[in-house]
This record gives sequence, structure tokens and C-alpha cells, in this order.
Amino acid sequence: MSSVTFEHVSKDFGTLSVLQDVHLHVNSGQFVALVGPSGTGKSTLLRMVAGLEPPTSGQVTVDGQSVRRPHASRTLVFQEHALLPWLTLQDNVALGLEFQGSPRSAARQQAVEWLARVSLGDFGTYYPHQVSGGMRQRAAIVRALAVRPRVLLLDEPFGALDALTRLQLQRELSGLWTGGNMTVLMVTHDVEEALYLADRVIVLGPRPGRVIADHPVPLPRPRSRTAPPLLTLRQRILADLGVDESSQLKEVTL
Repeated sequence: MSSVTFEHVSKDFGTLSVLQDVHLHVNSGQFVALVGPSGTGKSTLLRMVAGLEPPTSGQVTVDGQSVRRPHASRTLVFQEHALLPWLTLQDNVALGLEFQGSPRSAARQQAVEWLARVSLGDFGTYYPHQVSGGMRQRAAIVRALAVRPRVLLLDEPFGALDALTRLQLQRELSGLWTGGNMTVLMVTHDVEEALYLADRVIVLGPRPGRVIADHPVPLPRPRSRTAPPLLTLRQRILADLGVDESSQLKEVTL
């Protein structure tokens, strides 16, 4: 596990200011969700932690060390699964382990075990195009977890899935993270998803993005989505986002 700190981070793309003076500390082992309107730099923050995007000003640190390039200890999972289409699910999961130096036979055995943990044990020899979108994303997540990153970065990992599959994968991710000893930062547009999964929900304001609210979620897991404290927090977050609470929306697309 690692701590992550954004120290007065700003980001410009040409004349467009996307992030402005973001200061945020994520404790080691926390699960933090980032919500906010589109275009406020949420995904850019993840890419900075991954070492794929430098800040224009300020600094991003992991365990006190400035992030300057990608590292195997920080893994990013995108909305689209990004599996290699010419490899089976098992070989996709094993690939990262082999890059870390595991012998091929050991990597493949670990891949089998990881796939079994998300009910894909019978599909290891299938190729990505032969399975559903939810199964592909499930494989992508365990591929990231198998290398045991200290920081897991999730960029709307369930955004392209149907509602039922999304709920199933949220439950699986919650269970995997609880025993995974890792720090998680997740971008989501689903306030309910953020509250179900995260220890804290960080709200970014309109572009240029900046932190406007930080909501702890002090509830044990597993959580009930209809628990009164979660519903109260949801109303507060929607108010932060300028959404009419009387609409009673359970999911907000921002």
C-alpha cells in the first residue's frame, strides 16, 4: 500500500485550464472515489499518478516520492478493458506476472487462480472476443490485481456495462480490494457506486477542476445501498454537484 498526495496541482492543455490548485492526500490503503462534472480533470489526476501525464505546476507524490514516470507498483484500469485480443484471458492475466519475472508456468497458474476468484475459471482459454463485456472487464481488473500493485487506479471501470453487470462487478471489486492491501483511486460518474465502494468521496467542481468537498463514508462493508447514512451522503454530494435532490435520481450522469 502507498499514500498518494497532490500538492497544489494544476494542469493546462494549451490555453485550456483543466485542473487548478488541487491539494489532496490519500492515506495508504484507502479507497477514494472522485466524482464531478465531465471535463474537470478527474481522469487526468489518475494519469498523473500513473506517471502518464505531468502536472503543469505542483507535484504528485507516492510515499513522498515525486511521480515522474510509470511504474509497475501503480496500475491503471480504463473503462475499456484493453485486453490483448490475440491472447486468451489466462494469458492476458499472466502477462503482467511474467513481466515481473515470474516463470511462465507459475504466472499461468496464478492467472487461473485469479480468474477463478471472479467466476471466470472456466473461461481462461477463451479469447476476449468470445466473452461478454462484463467478463472482459472482470479479466482486466484481475489482470491489474494479479501484479499486486500498491496503487490501483480505476477510470470509470464499469461505465460501459449494463446496470446488472455493473452491480455484480462492484460487489466483486469491493471483496477483492478488502483483502488486497492496496490504495485505490477511482473515477466514477455514479454517486451511488462511489458511496458503495469508497472510504471517501472527493467532489471536484466545474472546470478548472478543484476539490470542493471531501466526504468520508464511515460505514463497514459489506454495505447496503439503501442504508439511511448512504442516502444522506448521496443527497449532500448531489447538492455539491448542483443536482436537484427532489429528482430522486439513483444515478447521475455528469
